[in-house]
Amino acid sequence: MKQYPISKIRNVCLMSHGGAGKTTLAEAILYNTGVLDRFGKVTDGNTTTDYDPEEIKRKISICTAMAPCDWKGYKLNIIDTPGYFDFVGEVMQGVRVADGAVIVVSGKSGVAVGTEKAYQYAQDRKIPKIVFINKMDEDNANFYAVLDQLREKFGKAIAPFQVPIKEREHFIGFVNVVDMKARKFDGQKVVDIPIPEGMEDKVEPVRQMILESVAESSEELMEKYFADEEFTVEEIHHALRVGVEEGNIVPVLCGSALTNTGVQVLMDAIAEYFPCPEEMGNVVGTKPGSEDIIERKPDEKEPLAALVFKTIADPYVGKISMFKVFSGTLTSDSTVYNPTTDTTEKIGHIYVLRGKKQIEVDKITAGDIGAVTKLVNTNTGDTLCDPANPIILEGIKFPEPAISLAAIPKAKGDEEKISTGLHRLVEEDPTLRVEMNHETHQLLLSGIGEQHLDIVMSKLKSKFGVEIELVEPKVPYRETIKKKVKVEGKHKKQSGGHGQYGHVWIEFEPGETEDLEFNEKIFGGAVPKNYIPAVEKGLRESMQHGVLAGYPVVNLKATLVDGSYHPVDSSEMAFKVAASLAYKKGLEQASPVLLEPVAHLEVVVPDEYMGDIIGDLNKRRGRILGMNPQPGGLQQVVAEVPMAEIFKYATDLRSMTQGRGSFTAKFERYEEAPANVSQKVIEEAKNKEE
Repeated sequence: MKQYPISKIRNVCLMSHGGAGKTTLAEAILYNTGVLDRFGKVTDGNTTTDYDPEEIKRKISICTAMAPCDWKGYKLNIIDTPGYFDFVGEVMQGVRVADGAVIVVSGKSGVAVGTEKAYQYAQDRKIPKIVFINKMDEDNANFYAVLDQLREKFGKAIAPFQVPIKEREHFIGFVNVVDMKARKFDGQKVVDIPIPEGMEDKVEPVRQMILESVAESSEELMEKYFADEEFTVEEIHHALRVGVEEGNIVPVLCGSALTNTGVQVLMDAIAEYFPCPEEMGNVVGTKPGSEDIIERKPDEKEPLAALVFKTIADPYVGKISMFKVFSGTLTSDSTVYNPTTDTTEKIGHIYVLRGKKQIEVDKITAGDIGAVTKLVNTNTGDTLCDPANPIILEGIKFPEPAISLAAIPKAKGDEEKISTGLHRLVEEDPTLRVEMNHETHQLLLSGIGEQHLDIVMSKLKSKFGVEIELVEPKVPYRETIKKKVKVEGKHKKQSGGHGQYGHVWIEFEPGETEDLEFNEKIFGGAVPKNYIPAVEKGLRESMQHGVLAGYPVVNLKATLVDGSYHPVDSSEMAFKVAASLAYKKGLEQASPVLLEPVAHLEVVVPDEYMGDIIGDLNKRRGRILGMNPQPGGLQQVVAEVPMAEIFKYATDLRSMTQGRGSFTAKFERYEEAPANVSQKVIEEAKNKEE
């Protein structure tokens, strides 16, 4: 692929709700630029950007993929992102390196939750936006209804640049409101036609919206507008470009990616209205090891600063790191510095990725996106820079995992392979967490949603040849006591030669700390000093298993008050056994209870879902601690809920709020479990033993 000056590069992220047609749009763009000689379809599993076996099987995008192409001398780096919430981490990667976002909306289903989220992500990154109303070829597509929804949701920045022309309810072209020209689709071409009669009442109000937006762009144009003077075409285009770049104007275009109508006009709009990387301003980073801010010009002659925004674990090639060069030039066979891990990396071959196709190039210059293989110490979010001029660029903020399930190998002996496979998948997907819970001895997988973890399970099978099953994790309960008791523990065994003799009296009572509080009040050497540590050791070992359901015991105070010994038969071992006998007897008599872990939960939802959320938390034995209004018509509910009740809360919250709710949960403390819960847990433990 040839090199492009920075002024001719457009980095564009395609974003939307799932199923609005981003991948088909990317395919149409590639087809229009001559990169493809046949038009792939998602249903046939042969599109360029959905190449992962999981994407082909499920017919949805799971990963962010690149689709670079040349359009009229511009390099369009199309970044196709997934629309389903479980893969929001992939969207964060794509939007971090984009200089503009095309938000795709279905002409049939209109503005959905994913549309709102996509718009918000673009707003947060302060990048310009274009809305493309897709699927205009379908029978129930309604441009005006979708436009009303867009204006209602996102305000008066929404500016339709086109009005569709329909003939016998079929979408055959559009009126370009900016230039006041009508165009009709003729095969793959667009031909000029006169504006059809009777469309004035549709075109005029939309034209007025555009002219108002133009007038608001400068005082000079505002005066012209009030003086009823006509704007020139140049004035309109310049004002619109400035408005789009500043985010005050969001153009709305329409078409159909599937029939490839209106797509070329969108491509022209991307080239004309979206800024090049240079116009996005200076690159800001920090000096490694300090808070000092460093600025770089987005120029190929500046020192190198590149951000790795995505990692792909390829079973054949190994690790592929996708990066964007923000300043300077990255060349093959060079050495770069990674200040995040404080290591240097040798750059081998450099590629431009188009879907899974790797096109080798010798360098990537400022503003452009490429990929490199086999980086050893570099992960997603790391900076690669010139060793003589180090800089750390802002990384990528990923959402916290919301659901944790336990992974159980389907075949014995696969543990090692599973661990290797998961390690590789975590490198690829920073929203995935893997940890071994040493208490429950379960391998916990945490992700954004059930579908996310389901895909991890499928990838382990297809890429690494191992199968796992996902189940709800075990709850790490605890046990404790509620009253004070004094008990005897006596271990006496006589069998020819040396016998065994250990005898203790111990007082057990509720303690203040989680750990064992051990004291001794022995008078007159009833238990010799050298055996006392053995008593404590016996108790500590016994505390790993409670008397109710075998869970570890906490908040226990034990005082050794009396006992006896035998000059020949006593030993450390005998006193350890005596202590454990006293422990078992003592705990059974001291009103043992089961403790359950309680989480501190913060749920943020739109106002209208508050009733459902509070009702649901009450059903989960939750205690509401407070409600705090948040900006944007949202409410935060703060509650404490038993951990056992929220393993799949992510899924339930999503269905209750149509995906608009979010939450964070962290362990708060242990408290006594209600009788019905205790009984169930104790019965389960007994059944397991049997």
